[in-house]
Amino acid sequence: PPAVVRGTTRLFLDTADEAAWDEHLCMGIYHGVTTNPVLLEQAKVECTIPRMQELAHSALNRHGLDEFMIQSWGATTDSLVKVGEQLASIDDRVVVKVPLTREGIAAGSILSKDGARICMTACYSQQQAFVAAGLGVEYVAPYLGRIGDQPKNDGSFGRR
Repeated sequence: PPAVVRGTTRLFLDTADEAAWDEHLCMGIYHGVTTNPVLLEQAKVECTIPRMQELAHSALNRHGLDEFMIQSWGATTDSLVKVGEQLASIDDRVVVKVPLTREGIAAGSILSKDGARICMTACYSQQQAFVAAGLGVEYVAPYLGRIGDQPKNDGSFGRR
């Protein structure tokens, strides 16, 4: 009989709280962990490259996950690229998240061309999703609730 084809949906646990990792990752449904500077602050985790190396090691090796996503930080394209390069060098299974801002789009383009695995994040609109697709990045993280809040051409909001 032919092989059963299953879906390729990938679920990511969205937290920097390692206690939450211990509680939820044992369910076996997560492909990886994703986090960002806001979640790091909420979990009282230092937002530094050495600390991200430790988190990545924990997620990828101790918990046996396939991917670890961490958002680059900085206010300029140059700073996003510099931090992104350092994050990407941690492990081939690290995906660098870059916000869909003007600076982030430029940084995502540079990092992607340099071989980094990229997730364009903070996608609030269909237009931003289109830009992310145009960059050819591996992932885009749409904020679906916010996309539904965008006004339609007729002035209405949300889905019909």
